[in-house]
Amino acid sequence: MSSSTVLRPGGGIPKPRRGSVYKGAEGMWSWVAHRITGVLTFFFLFAHVLDTALVRVSPDSYNKVIATYKNPLVNLLEVGLVGAVLYHSLNGIRIMLVDFWAKGPRHQRKMLWIVVATWIVIMVPAVYFMLEFTIRKTFGNAS
Repeated sequence: MSSSTVLRPGGGIPKPRRGSVYKGAEGMWSWVAHRITGVLTFFFLFAHVLDTALVRVSPDSYNKVIATYKNPLVNLLEVGLVGAVLYHSLNGIRIMLVDFWAKGPRHQRKMLWIVVATWIVIMVPAVYFMLEFTIRKTFGNAS
């Protein structure tokens, strides 16, 4: 029998034990988001190293690749990248506090909401400033 389930009398589907597995609470979603943002950041860094290395092989090709990045879709991807890196770093600090601070596990849920609030406070102006020029350029009034 699994340690995460308890069999009910009379058989049937085992009932999950309380506190033994994530059930979609904040901790699980924080863990999933941390892994996803880490993988996304890794792939960005991989692509960035490749396109930067291209400058040594062919500066003209490098300039062509960089020119393809100057469009609204890539600007949206950059906003996503900033959001992913910011969440990953803030949540990483929270994870270190949970691991190395004696009272960390007791306050981990509160710290997660602080991470989310801090992320929102930083991302709102960041999104505005990152998209402002692209929106003006796309819809007019760009100088």
